[in-house]
Amino acid sequence: MPKMGESITEGTIINWLLEEGESFNEGDVLLEVATDKVDNEVPAPFSGKIIEIKADAQQVVPVGEILALLEKDENGGRTSRNTEVPIQKPLSNKIDSPKSQKRESTSSEKPFRVTNSNRFYSPLVIEIAKEHHISFEELARIPSSGDNGRLRKSDVYRYIQDGRPYKFAQPVEDSGFKLPDLKFDKGKGRIIEMDRMRKMISDHMVYSKHVAPHVTSYVEADLTDLVAWRKNHKEDFQEKYGEKLTFTPLFIEAVAKAIEEFPNINASVDGNKIIVKEEINIGMATALPNGNLIVPVVRDADKKNLVSLAKNVNQLVEKARNNELGGDDVKGSTFTISNVGTFGSLMGTPIINQPEVAILALGIIKKRPEVIQEHGEDKIAIRQMMFLSLSFDHRVVDGYLGGSFLRKVADNLENFDINRNI
Repeated sequence: MPKMGESITEGTIINWLLEEGESFNEGDVLLEVATDKVDNEVPAPFSGKIIEIKADAQQVVPVGEILALLEKDENGGRTSRNTEVPIQKPLSNKIDSPKSQKRESTSSEKPFRVTNSNRFYSPLVIEIAKEHHISFEELARIPSSGDNGRLRKSDVYRYIQDGRPYKFAQPVEDSGFKLPDLKFDKGKGRIIEMDRMRKMISDHMVYSKHVAPHVTSYVEADLTDLVAWRKNHKEDFQEKYGEKLTFTPLFIEAVAKAIEEFPNINASVDGNKIIVKEEINIGMATALPNGNLIVPVVRDADKKNLVSLAKNVNQLVEKARNNELGGDDVKGSTFTISNVGTFGSLMGTPIINQPEVAILALGIIKKRPEVIQEHGEDKIAIRQMMFLSLSFDHRVVDGYLGGSFLRKVADNLENFDINRNI
């Protein structure tokens, strides 16, 4: 049992990650140990095999007592059997030079604890983090798949391949509030394990609701002219450009123009600073064939004409349907739209796609009798109406900005030029 502090005289074994007879490589975590102050991962000092475990899970072991007998793998299989191993302590939280250094046990090494987190990291995970310049705060946000929430190297590599979606997310200070351990009767039924993407979506949504105070505003827009124009031109558009003309590029065009007028809605939060993005990259929430949600990104939406927008949208939708979206297709969004009307919803209250500060939901376009004014007189007419809702981060977006931006998007859609050429 390693010494884990000047006043620590014993430790409790949380669990062994390997069993007797299993092999391991240098740096692999063998077991987890808890004390009255910290929890620690204990890595292997060399490659080899576990011969005998001397202390079981939940057992309290004094510092200096033998935890296990290990067989060291030396030069092609020559071993030193039944060696009593002084297991090294976890790596310090200090990150030195980028290149690998030999892991050696020293009396000054202490386990690293992330602020407001009980997560600890193996030397291998920390080495990968150093190589890719990932801070400990960012490590704390990466979804983990190991036992008891342990972060594995595969989790880190997968996170890097996904474009480091939590790179700019902000740590949340511990308010002292702890969720009560309520024992709900969750009932019986078919058990479905969340896949990796569903777990990431779950973590992302919970994090967003926790870190950003959500406010949602609503407006109603009359899309009669826009709907009529699209209906009259969609066949000619496809014949001329070889692209389908859906509503999505028309929505993106209206949003991009509104962002140009209200640029502070196109931002993210970095502590006490607001980063107003120079690029306008519109993410569009899209359902995959397996039901999971993904957000492919239309880059530089403000610089593209309707033909380019339609082509870009169609390509991304096709990739999503065929599960062919790449890392570059789903990163870098600065503002997100969610077309909940696709599923027949009248309106929605979307959750902000971190680290953005707002998200727009577009409801179903529905014919309704409306009171309109014509030649100075009120009359009832059948109009194509749609509800729009904007959820925004009230830390940095107030009601004036959120409401004005939302109204501008609606105005852009309502004032569509019915005489526009394709």
